Amino acid sequence: MENTHKEIKPYMNPYLAGILLGLVLLLTIYITGHGIGASGAIKSVVVKTVSTVAPEHAENSTFYKQYLAANNGTPLKNWLFFQVIGVVIGAFVSGLIANRHGFKLEKGERVSNKVRIIGAIVGGLFFGLGTQFGRGCTSGAALSGMAVMSMGGLITMFAIFGGAYMLAYFFRKLWLK
Repeated sequence: MENTHKEIKPYMNPYLAGILLGLVLLLTIYITGHGIGASGAIKSVVVKTVSTVAPEHAENSTFYKQYLAANNGTPLKNWLFFQVIGVVIGAFVSGLIANRHGFKLEKGERVSNKVRIIGAIVGGLFFGLGTQFGRGCTSGAALSGMAVMSMGGLITMFAIFGGAYMLAYFFRKLWLK
């Protein structure tokens, strides 16, 4: 009988991964003149969708009008959009190399699939909303901000991780035995 158990390679050393992420960030700043971030890509998709579906609304909205003008009317040509596509492709290739590909819903034993999916969607929406209020996501506002010694980047990093640790206290019973 054939063994269908696949060998899963261990995760990368987190210290090495952190150093590599820092080098990628510095290289990005050197090459492009600005840091990395993902929330701008989502904003580009939203602006393009609104300008396609409701062009009159986009023309009458200061936010959409300014964003379209800054991106020559084609926000999907924004470099952040291509960066996120590269991250998705890179994650897929990494999963293939380490035999960690496939669809899997990770959750604690006390959590149903429905609660996990709803929680992920609600959490993602809150995080997306927060990136707009905070003028960037974890990588854009926090990492890139800290790389250029921005006090805002430092505050953002502490707020994101501090808030996560505080909330984790209340939700830990869903994940732990």
